[in-house]
Amino acid sequence: MDRINQNILQELGRNGRISNLDLAEKVGLSPSACLRRVQDLERRGVIKGYRVVLDKTALGIGFVAYSTVGLNSHTKASQEAFERAMSVAPEVVECHNITGTVEYLLRIEVADLIEYKRFHTDVVGTLPQVNSITSYVVMGSPKDMRA
Repeated sequence: MDRINQNILQELGRNGRISNLDLAEKVGLSPSACLRRVQDLERRGVIKGYRVVLDKTALGIGFVAYSTVGLNSHTKASQEAFERAMSVAPEVVECHNITGTVEYLLRIEVADLIEYKRFHTDVVGTLPQVNSITSYVVMGSPKDMRA
């Protein structure tokens, strides 16, 4: 990964819809050389896709929380069951299997506290493999580089 490819990735990270002509100018390449590099990054899987950044407030998402979840059984079956449940829960936008005293870290996005309580109680709280849930409410995000 040379400096030019790093610059291409940085520019695409800022604006995935930038034209190849503008991207080439910003990274100091000819348009054809720039396009070849971008296509190579895509082919090698460095660039997995392009995403749109949404205004969550405009979509009615006003409440974000991170929750850690501990399981009462450390079997593969227990983990798979929990992961299946999270994969179909629209409130869960990220689910990470982590190390430490708990097994999972979730990012939950919902309209408000009432919706979060419903999700906490009626979805995660009803799963038989869940032993503990600890929630951390996001009050602000001074830096968020996710798409």
